Amino acid sequence: MTSSFHPPQRTLMGPGPSDVSPRVLQAMARPTIGHLDPVFVAFMDSVKELLQVAFQTANPLTMPVSGPGTVGMEACFVNLVQPGDTVIVCRNGVFGGRMRENVVRCGATPVVVDDPWGRAVDPEKLERALEEHPQAKLVAFVHAETSTGARSDAQLLASIAHRHGCLVIADCVTALGGIPLKVDEWGLDAVYSGSQKCLSCPPGLSPVTFGEAAVKVITGRSTPVQSWFSDMTLIMGYWGSAQRRSYHHTAPVNALYGLHEALLILREEGLENAWARHRRHHLALKAGLEALGLAFVVPEAERLPHLNSVSIPAGVDDAKVRGRLLEEYNLEIGAGLGELAGKVWRIGLMGHSCNLTNVLRCVGALEAILESEGAPIATGVALEAARAAFATA
Repeated sequence: MTSSFHPPQRTLMGPGPSDVSPRVLQAMARPTIGHLDPVFVAFMDSVKELLQVAFQTANPLTMPVSGPGTVGMEACFVNLVQPGDTVIVCRNGVFGGRMRENVVRCGATPVVVDDPWGRAVDPEKLERALEEHPQAKLVAFVHAETSTGARSDAQLLASIAHRHGCLVIADCVTALGGIPLKVDEWGLDAVYSGSQKCLSCPPGLSPVTFGEAAVKVITGRSTPVQSWFSDMTLIMGYWGSAQRRSYHHTAPVNALYGLHEALLILREEGLENAWARHRRHHLALKAGLEALGLAFVVPEAERLPHLNSVSIPAGVDDAKVRGRLLEEYNLEIGAGLGELAGKVWRIGLMGHSCNLTNVLRCVGALEAILESEGAPIATGVALEAARAAFATA
């Protein structure tokens, strides 16, 4: 390629990234300044304050780490898990499995509590695992499992963990900004998220927050953190007090401009309003998809409103349909992962992507393509069902 790259204008309705607000893109185009410039150092405080609002926390150690949600996950595990620890890992999809891998790489022992893909974490199974392993120091679970669209009860799981003397690590990559997430009220000790889901910011930043008990573990470790880059005792020096910040790494300055703008947009809308918007548009999408005859994988009570996993109709070529959506409609939806690969589509309604136009566009495009592929669907009713749901919302 010998010329400038000009990507097509897509409608992103997969599991992430989501569509990015023009305000965020414009913010990222502002002049780059030094990452230790006094103006930028003051700006970092504003980013932290906005993240505290989004997370619903007063934790001083709240910041975006440089890298995707996977880096935030690693930062939580390498800082809180030491060799020889026992960690209870709740696994109900791909990302619970990644939590287990992090525990192993930290030299600790994972005790895995498995639940079926497409279901929430079972609190009773967690209770039994903790009773059987009283030496456990941490419980790790995924609040919003991106691979399936299942939502677990983070508040209940955290309360069970604390009753057994364990700290909690919660994966909230797909939760932040889309569903209620109340870090302080629920007692979540360490939480990581991502910029590219319901915050509608480009990928590349992972908001994290650590509570007081987690900070005590980090500062009282008997072994060094195995990752220099993710060592919070070093990062604290950069994201700590504006008066005493020290160089750790070159922060992605323009990406942070974008995150700041995305968090401003969220604050302007209001957290409760954002949660309600995702729920309202989910119900309209649900009405349209079910009118087509598509079935949801996750039971309604355990379902994320902004990540909808539906079973692919019998005889339908998964990749072909997704390819046609992209080619003919510039519309992206997601494939299944792991044991759901080839069996489900994951349709996202996240952040800036969560709007009436996208719901109707997705339902109409799926109907047209599935009908032309000879799929066993109902025709002529899906758009009307979605519109009716909007009218009664």
